[in-house]
Amino acid sequence: MNKKYILWFKELGTKDVSRVGGKNASLGEMYNHLTKKGINVPDGFAFTTAAYWHFLKENKLEKGLKEIFSEFNPRSLKSLQETGKKARKLVSAGEFPEDLRKEIIEAYRKLEKKYGENCETAVRSSGMAEDSPRDSFAGQFETFLNIKGEEELLKAIKECLASSFNDRVISYREEKKINHFEFALSIGIQKMVRSDLASSGIMFTLDTESGFRNVVLINSIFGLGEMIVQGKITADEFYVFKPTLEQGFKAIIRKDLGRKTKKHVYNEKTGIKEVLVSPKDQLRFSLNDEEILTLAKWGVIIENHYSTLNKKWMPQDIEWAKDGKTGELFIVQSRPETIHSIPTNIYQEYQLSTTKKPILTGTAIGNKIGIGKARIIKSASNLSEFQKGEVLITKMTDPDWTSAFPMASAIITDEGSKTCHAAIISRELGVPCIVGARDATKKLKNGQEVTVDCTQGLNGRVFDGKVSYKIKEYNFKKFPKTKTKIVMNIGAPEIAFSSSFLPNEGVGLAREEFIIAEKIRIHPLALYHYNKIKNGSLGKTPEEKKKLKEISKKIDEMTVEHKNKKEYFVKELTEGIAQIAAAFYPKEVIVRFSDFKTNEYRNLIGGEFFEQADEANPMLGFRGACRYIDSRFKPAFLMECESIKRAREVFGLTNISIMVPFCRTIKEAEQSKKLIKQSSLLDGKNPPKLYVMCEIPSNVVLVNEFLDIFDGMSIGSNDLTQLVLGIDRDNAVIQGIGDERNEAVKNMIAEVIKVCKKRKKYVGICGQAPSDFPEFAKFLAEQGIESMSLNPDTVIKTILEISKLN
Repeated sequence: MNKKYILWFKELGTKDVSRVGGKNASLGEMYNHLTKKGINVPDGFAFTTAAYWHFLKENKLEKGLKEIFSEFNPRSLKSLQETGKKARKLVSAGEFPEDLRKEIIEAYRKLEKKYGENCETAVRSSGMAEDSPRDSFAGQFETFLNIKGEEELLKAIKECLASSFNDRVISYREEKKINHFEFALSIGIQKMVRSDLASSGIMFTLDTESGFRNVVLINSIFGLGEMIVQGKITADEFYVFKPTLEQGFKAIIRKDLGRKTKKHVYNEKTGIKEVLVSPKDQLRFSLNDEEILTLAKWGVIIENHYSTLNKKWMPQDIEWAKDGKTGELFIVQSRPETIHSIPTNIYQEYQLSTTKKPILTGTAIGNKIGIGKARIIKSASNLSEFQKGEVLITKMTDPDWTSAFPMASAIITDEGSKTCHAAIISRELGVPCIVGARDATKKLKNGQEVTVDCTQGLNGRVFDGKVSYKIKEYNFKKFPKTKTKIVMNIGAPEIAFSSSFLPNEGVGLAREEFIIAEKIRIHPLALYHYNKIKNGSLGKTPEEKKKLKEISKKIDEMTVEHKNKKEYFVKELTEGIAQIAAAFYPKEVIVRFSDFKTNEYRNLIGGEFFEQADEANPMLGFRGACRYIDSRFKPAFLMECESIKRAREVFGLTNISIMVPFCRTIKEAEQSKKLIKQSSLLDGKNPPKLYVMCEIPSNVVLVNEFLDIFDGMSIGSNDLTQLVLGIDRDNAVIQGIGDERNEAVKNMIAEVIKVCKKRKKYVGICGQAPSDFPEFAKFLAEQGIESMSLNPDTVIKTILEISKLN
């Protein structure tokens, strides 16, 4: 029998999108070209768009569908629901033409010969406009898993055909201005991977929030992958850095353990069911490091293949699965990423300034702000209650909710992660969204006006009431150049990728404090002396022993994946530093060792047992270099050194330089450097540059002696000003006395710049003054300072000011 309606993957490629849709064309392209490069792709066949039109024609459905749509009102949710219901009913009543039925059965029998009798298949739709660089149709159509046997396969195919008229699909086509009767559906029938016995997930060849192109982002769960899109759980998340991965480094720069409480597995006969994940498995990653690196390498190969084919950058959205029987990894889908694939030089900056505290927080999607009245919708069946311009609030969404997304000013969900359905669709439509807010449906009330802020990296914030904001737009192609290098101060790793798009020459100050305070949250010595915390030997009184028991419990909960608690500190700090260094690679990133004051260290979990309670002036006390060389704190400092060493040597981020803060004396300088050498951080052919902060008058007076030890200086103008003028910068009453523009301060800075330049050593500034005072920036430029390190929110303003002075 001549084939008319079925094509095998080996017969397909990207040229066949009009016949089998983007998804199946991509599977054919990979099966034919990338299996040769070691990428595993399960075999299968496609029900073509010709088969779709044949089915409609033989059942005389087109006329009936047009009659149904003649009464459709796109602005009415009720009309949408009625139209979709009638259209699906009409398609479902159709029968397979005999020639089409025979061809499907014949293809399935051939698949059985390859994979065994009654082999399990995945039945997925693939539209002719689907998965194009413009429109993703993510999760819009029905997918059927663990389909076995001829009759079950035919039934699943028909349900897929009917899903072309799901409410969410109709709404999406309306939004994208795609004609309902020019849109044809293909269906892919692919051998299923037994990921129900192992793990599966999604992989993007860029950072989905910022569009940063040098990472592969992998999400992974136990069981079948559908649960990720449904947002029922939080997946394990891994970032792999492409440039050093390609150099042979194990560049997994971030690993976050998810909350994988449930999974989908095979049902006994056909289909799938939901089961609980064992407590033991919840506490382990669903992929090992070797598997993460393999997937990342495959992701790069796939991206490169499609980029070469299309003669432009084509980032990919890839689905993968691990077979629990064989242990093999497979790629089961790849489509173009639709948000960041079209680069732009236009940068929009949403600016919100408020002293209000957020009433809710969660994971931010996008970088916009939305304001509207809250509308809590508990079920998709109640979507007709939702009004345009409201903030949609629900537990989680699935594709049935898509029709409401274009109408929402913002979206908030209790559950979900960066790759759940709500995140994918809101990102594509440009709607600000916060997922994983946990109790939004309980805390917010219908009609309550709220402001949804997604401008702070991943830190999504919800404010009560209307908070005003501004939008500024910049064209970086027309941006002025400056003679002085503009670098950045970065504290939060989460903003590093997005900040890298600003005009910059690297990072002049990467602070460890944010990583320690927000990510680690435990005093490093509490982790180093964990056994003493656990057995209570640090406590003298019953109250202290009780407190130690509470601290031990907290540490156990937070470090559950680590038997060695020191490893928790090193891993988390390494990943935070690595994310910043990767964002700006290969530009220099200067990482400053921790500069917490005693009171700040004491606020960390367990800190009260390692820090004095009543230091009179922490700003001038036990901080910086004197802390590192103290025998009590030394183990913690060596853990910091180990983190930086790991980021450089394991991840390959050799663009990291290091800096010692608040170094009062030459003796402290020598001892600090000796300790850093002891950690072997300065070993090897390409050791990091070692700088010192210039923030104490003694650094200026003995500038040459300090430069004998260090490779350069970064001027900390905040501390230098307070110590030159004798102003406690924490005391608001005396702030009017002077600032960095004072002649005494300027003379100090001018001297440091002159000596560093004469000795051909690095000299920069990482204080706020150049941003606040244009005349001070001009002074620094005139003195010939090498770089100015600025907070990201002041980079654009300062460049524009400095360019006027050149």
